[in-house]
Amino acid sequence: QARFMSSATSDRMTRQELRAGLSLASIFALRMLGLFLILPVFAVAAGKLPGGDNLTLVGIALGIYGLTQAALQLPFGMASDRYGRKRVIVIGLLIFAAGSFIAAAAPDIWWTIVGRALQGAGAISAAVTALAADLTREQHRTKVMALIGSSIGLMFALSLVAAPALNAVIGLSGIFILTGLLALAAIWLVARIVPDPPPAGHHDHAPVGFRDVLLNPQLLRLNFGILTLHFIQMAMFVVVPGALIATGDLPVSEHWKVYLPVVLASFVLMLPPIFYAERRARMKPVFIGAVFVLLLAQGGFLFGSGLFNALVANLVVFFVVFNILEASLPSLVSRIAPPQAKGMALGIYNTTQSLGLFLGGAVGGILAQHYGASGVFGVGIALALIWLLIAVTMQAPPVVALREFFIQPHVDIEHLREQLAGLPGVREAVVEPEKRIAYLKVNLERWDERRVRQLIGGEA
Repeated sequence: QARFMSSATSDRMTRQELRAGLSLASIFALRMLGLFLILPVFAVAAGKLPGGDNLTLVGIALGIYGLTQAALQLPFGMASDRYGRKRVIVIGLLIFAAGSFIAAAAPDIWWTIVGRALQGAGAISAAVTALAADLTREQHRTKVMALIGSSIGLMFALSLVAAPALNAVIGLSGIFILTGLLALAAIWLVARIVPDPPPAGHHDHAPVGFRDVLLNPQLLRLNFGILTLHFIQMAMFVVVPGALIATGDLPVSEHWKVYLPVVLASFVLMLPPIFYAERRARMKPVFIGAVFVLLLAQGGFLFGSGLFNALVANLVVFFVVFNILEASLPSLVSRIAPPQAKGMALGIYNTTQSLGLFLGGAVGGILAQHYGASGVFGVGIALALIWLLIAVTMQAPPVVALREFFIQPHVDIEHLREQLAGLPGVREAVVEPEKRIAYLKVNLERWDERRVRQLIGGEA
């Protein structure tokens, strides 16, 4: 109750919430940077490994990470409930680091696949987001989830700039060693910087079953979206490095000359839509618009991949919408999920994200092997179109606000909390008997303020 009441009286993030959000986003960022650093160079650099000339195997090496992530995300999340968030996160980071060092020493493409699979086995995304939920009040949780989600897009963008230069200096093995060292640095952050979570509290809400969360129509739309987004991302980078070489006569060591201006432009252009969506409560139209532009970008790649300028322009468009969607999706999940099942919903979300990484790499490699770049981008168009049709039917996320009411002296407080919590649009209710104050978290589009005032005023 104390946490909720402080949330009703203060709209500012506390110092601990800021520390938790920034440190957890940093842990996510270090791990995702280690993952993404190989993307811009792997399809080309893997050709020097025995078996690396087979694009199907290259695609599997890229995507196998997502398969083991998808298989272990929920078990790691459940283990964090039982054994503690920070302990499970440290174990996952150690497994990720071990996989990185195995991939660095790989004598052929098959051992690279083994290392990548072990990297993915350190499936800590659900545990990290659950810890973020533990350490933040609900009205600030969306900001922290968006911060963590944005770190994925930021690290992906940074990897596109840094990877070609690193590949030229330390090679593919050196990049894998660096990813292991970044994971070890993240362990230090967990141990020294991330606050300890509070003891588990008691929930007054009725429990929500796994099947109810898994089959929730609104969450299903978002889960399909993150699967599609990461499928397209991974599949693209089976063919984009080679396309840049073919169209611009630009060696992979100089691809940073393309990626750096693309990244800078995309991060500048992504900010206005995100600020507009948050400040004007226009999340749904901005979200649908981003999916539509993703569809256009895939069409641009299909018809313009043979032209250097067209390829660069489409990369800018893709990264703008990728960053918008990567920040928006976990924020939407945290808003739409039942309050008592946020961890479960985020675990399912992270599982489908990982599945998208695997399918994008594996299927992208098969498509590139047999149908070339046009096959990859053609499937990207089809998936983006399906996602657009699904997104159009989504409900706009609820606009939640905090309200505080004085309870009249003659009102019986004993059952008032249950009565208030049962009203339509009331997401949470806390009653402080000593102060005779009711703190409510309400959906502004659904709640009945008149009925609330009747209850706190003792009217029938």
